[in-house]
Amino acid sequence: MPLVEKARIMDAEKMRRTITRIAHEIVEKNKGTSNLALIGIRRRGVPLAERLAENIKKIEGVQLPIGILDITLYRDDLATSAHQPVVHQTNVPFPVTGKRIVLVDDVLYTGRTVRAALDAIIDLGRPAVIQLAVLVDRGHRELPIRADYVGKNVPTSRREIVSVLLKETDGQDKVIIEEFRDD
Repeated sequence: MPLVEKARIMDAEKMRRTITRIAHEIVEKNKGTSNLALIGIRRRGVPLAERLAENIKKIEGVQLPIGILDITLYRDDLATSAHQPVVHQTNVPFPVTGKRIVLVDDVLYTGRTVRAALDAIIDLGRPAVIQLAVLVDRGHRELPIRADYVGKNVPTSRREIVSVLLKETDGQDKVIIEEFRDD
């Protein structure tokens, strides 16, 4: 069944403004940038973390450390997956112990990706706090996980797919809702 675009949630300009707002919220909630670091969940969480860091640098004049987290081996569905997972490198070039970590991802859905990311971070050390920033929260949580910073809450059905497209990975910036067509 082919996917068809049902709605456009964000265009490039709305995405830029949303990321700028989240960057301001992060600085405000943390009372600056002291002891703060960003960790993006591989794939689209990484460029979003980089964009947040760029915005925070414009606001505060400070370059925050950025880490890249691969959660493949921490997923709770590895045993049920039909395909062999591809493991990429985790690169967190700073100690997480005692840091204020902002975990960054594109879409918050069931919460299982975030749970896996929390396990991966805890294996690296004991942060002072872990906060979660997402571009889109689409609901349908299966675990008790809530984002601290949300770009947009988008109510969806389980049949729908929220796709975040980024210049860095997809050649364009937009967020769309797609649905399987019943042809």
